[in-house]
Amino acid sequence: MKQSTLFGSSWLLAILALGFLGLLSCVSAAQQPADLPAASSTLVGAVIDRDGSVCEGAHVQLRSPGVLPRTSISGADGQFSFAKVPAGGFVITVSAIGFASQTVRGSMASGAILSLAPVVLRPTSTSEVRVSGDPAEVAIEELHAEEKQRVLGVVPNFEVIYDYHAPPLSSRQKYQLAAHTLVDPYTVLIDGGTAGFYQAEGDFKDFGNGPAGYMRRFGVVYGDDVVGTMLGGAVLPSLLHQDPRYFYKGTGSKTSRALYAIASSVLCKGDNGRRQFNYSSISAGFVAASISEAYYPPNNRNSGLEIVENVGVGVAAAAVQNLFQEFIARHFTRKVPTYTYTNTK
Repeated sequence: MKQSTLFGSSWLLAILALGFLGLLSCVSAAQQPADLPAASSTLVGAVIDRDGSVCEGAHVQLRSPGVLPRTSISGADGQFSFAKVPAGGFVITVSAIGFASQTVRGSMASGAILSLAPVVLRPTSTSEVRVSGDPAEVAIEELHAEEKQRVLGVVPNFEVIYDYHAPPLSSRQKYQLAAHTLVDPYTVLIDGGTAGFYQAEGDFKDFGNGPAGYMRRFGVVYGDDVVGTMLGGAVLPSLLHQDPRYFYKGTGSKTSRALYAIASSVLCKGDNGRRQFNYSSISAGFVAASISEAYYPPNNRNSGLEIVENVGVGVAAAAVQNLFQEFIARHFTRKVPTYTYTNTK
């Protein structure tokens, strides 16, 4: 019995020893230099729009064979990067809200640093405006394009021109653009909602309550819209030969674009193409306030100081709106045209 026990134990020890040696051989083979991964590479790039402005916050995805997809977000300078990219082929997909996705394919060399050409994003919905060299014809085509511009396809964005060198509008076209804004269903809907809010809050108490009170409040709100839009967008710009639109800059550093947008609250482009003090918009604020005295209830009329304060608030609001136009609105505006000029001479 003792001999059988010793014989069985010896075989068990031998099997364990062989298994241990096999494990060591596997570990040794895994550590051989021939099986080490190839040296990794670095991939860098930038995202811009079609005007050359950097696109911050774009979603960038990297796909390589045998590796799980990786993502990055473009920074304030529009740049993105991926470290430790394996050698071989790759696919970059860049996407952003309001833009069509773009795909870039390439190949990485082992241990290299590859800098891609800027990835250009284009709006998801664009139209092309082909115009001749005649300024009058250019203005007509561009005005038709402006009247289709809407943020998110809903909010009117008619009074912005994305061609910085656009020719001036005629007086008739300035009235047409102002009227197009006033009769737009969105304008009427917002003014109707504002009137309802005033009634719920008890503003303009002299108008009373009920449907009659609501209609009076709506008349005041829409009247302010009509007077302000027509004066600042048509009457005074026609008399003073100034352009009521915001001219999108879209190029240069963020600081220069921000300063341009803020300055545009008090400066405008004249019909002569030069930047000048925006007499039309500033004067419209004072004239509109004076006209409103005719239809405001006595208890809601403003003093001279209040009128000045309201004009100042309007200028500040215009600066904020211009910043929104310069940096945000275009990315969400549909029907932004691509202007293609042809020489008819």
